[in-house]
Amino acid sequence: MRVSALFACAAVLFATGAQAKTVAVSAERLVDVATGKVTEKPLVIITDGRITAVGKQGDATPAGAESVNLPGVTLLPGLIDMHTHITSSPLFGGYNYLEKSDAYWAVVGTKNAKDTLAAGFTTIRNVGADFYDDVGLREAIEDGVVPGPRIVTAAYAIGATGGHCDSTFFPPSMAQVAPAVIDSPDEGRRMVRKLKKYGAQVIKICATGGVFSRGSEPGAQQLSLEEIKAIVDEAHMAGLKVAAHAHGAPGIKAAILGGVDTIEHVSLVDDEGIRLALQKGAYFGMDIYNTDYTQAEGKKNGVLEDNLRKDRDVGEIQRQNYAKALKAGVKMVYATDSGIYPHGDNAKQFAVMVRYGATPLQAIQSATVTAAQALGQEKDVGQVKVGAYGDLIGVTGDPLKDVTVLEHPAFVMKGGDVVKAPN
Repeated sequence: MRVSALFACAAVLFATGAQAKTVAVSAERLVDVATGKVTEKPLVIITDGRITAVGKQGDATPAGAESVNLPGVTLLPGLIDMHTHITSSPLFGGYNYLEKSDAYWAVVGTKNAKDTLAAGFTTIRNVGADFYDDVGLREAIEDGVVPGPRIVTAAYAIGATGGHCDSTFFPPSMAQVAPAVIDSPDEGRRMVRKLKKYGAQVIKICATGGVFSRGSEPGAQQLSLEEIKAIVDEAHMAGLKVAAHAHGAPGIKAAILGGVDTIEHVSLVDDEGIRLALQKGAYFGMDIYNTDYTQAEGKKNGVLEDNLRKDRDVGEIQRQNYAKALKAGVKMVYATDSGIYPHGDNAKQFAVMVRYGATPLQAIQSATVTAAQALGQEKDVGQVKVGAYGDLIGVTGDPLKDVTVLEHPAFVMKGGDVVKAPN
C-alpha cells in the first residue's frame, strides 16, 4: 500500500508537469526514537523532501529513484537543538566583541549554521540574536543561498530594564538600551507584536538574571508574573510559543504559572517548580554541557571573572537539578546554549545527560520526538515517518548503548539532500 500510494503521488506530479526528486536510503539499521525499537536493513523513500515510505530493503522502489546505500550505518531522525545563539561566537567574551562591526555577526552565523547542520542538527530553535540576524539567516537558508538547519527564530529576547536581556556593560554616558526592553504588561504585549511583525516565530523572555550578563545574579526574578502573563497571552493569541530564560526558583515558578511553554536553563529549580512543571506540562531545557567549555576556555576568550564565578556557582547545581527533574518525570528537551561553546559541538551534551541519569534513549528523545512536540512540529520533524521531512543522520555504532557516537555522524541528510556522506 505504501508503494502504491507513492506511485500515485508520482503520477500526479508527472501529470502536472512537476519533476519529483525521489531518494531511496538504505542502511544497516534504523532507530525508532519514539519506542527504541530497531529495524534491521531499513529502506526510507523520500520524495520532494518528505518521507513517503519507511520499509525494509527488498521492498519495491520507484523507478528512477536516486539510491543512497549506507552499509554499517544506523539511521536516526535529524537532531533538534532547542536553545542556540547561531549568530554568536564563544571566542568573543566580555567586551571583545566590540572589536568587530555589527554586520560581522550575520556572516559568522552562516559558518555556524553550516557547522551545526554538518553535526547532524537539522532543526534548531534560535532564542536570541541582534539586528534580526537570525531571521535573515533563516530566509537565506530557506532560499538555498547558504546551507544550514531549519531555524525557528526568536529575534530579540524580551527583558526588563537593567536585566539579563538589556545592555548592561556600559556607563550612562553611552545610553545603551537593548531593543526589546519592556517594563509593563502593555509594553510586553506591544513587543510581542513587533517581534512577530519582523520575523519572530517563537518569543523568548528573560524572567531572571543570568550568568553571562553584568549586574545581575541568576537567581533574581526580573519580570513580574503580570508581565509574563501578558506576553504569553499575546504570543499564544498569535500562535507563537514562549521560551523563558529562568535560572532562579522564583522566576521559574512565575514563568510556569504565567503559561510559558519551555523553561530554559532551570538551574536553581526547587521541588515546587518541578511539581508545577509536571502539573502544567511545561518543558525544561537544561544546558548541562557548556560549563565544561566555559570554565576551560572562558578566561582566554575574554569572559569576565564575575561571569565565570556565576558559571561555577550554578554549574553543578544545575546538573543535580536536571537529574532530580528527570527522575520526577518532567518533559526534557535538548537545549545546549550553543554560542556559549562552539557551534558544531552540540552533540557533546548527550553524554552529560546520560551521566546525570538519562538513558541513552531518553537523551535521544529529548533531541528528536520530545523537542518536536515542544515546537508543535511533530508532523514535520523528530521522527523517521511518512509525511515528515527527509531529515536523517547516520552513525557508526549503537547510539542506544553509547550516545557519544552522535558526536561524529557519518551521514547527514536534510530534506532528501545529502549534506554529509561517509568517507
